[in-house]
Amino acid sequence: MEFPFYDLPNTAAIVCSHVLDGEKPILYVFHDEDDGMWQFLCGGTHTMEEAKIVSLKFVYDLDHSVGALRDMPCGCYAKRAAQTDEWTVKKR
Repeated sequence: MEFPFYDLPNTAAIVCSHVLDGEKPILYVFHDEDDGMWQFLCGGTHTMEEAKIVSLKFVYDLDHSVGALRDMPCGCYAKRAAQTDEWTVKKR
């Protein structure tokens, strides 16, 4: 599949260690308003040590469904109850 995001594939993104380790799916995505950074989280509670920096392409390769969020503006977030559900996008 072609990389769908407008950001470059090597753009830094934050994932939680639960997603990175394959323990949990991506259920929450934040597109930060202040710096435009993407965050891909499982929805659990996290410590700073559990935040990991990876490339946006790495996240897309983990879960192609995040590509549907490529047009999500900064300052918005998306959530879903399960990995097979559709994303719901809202303004923060």
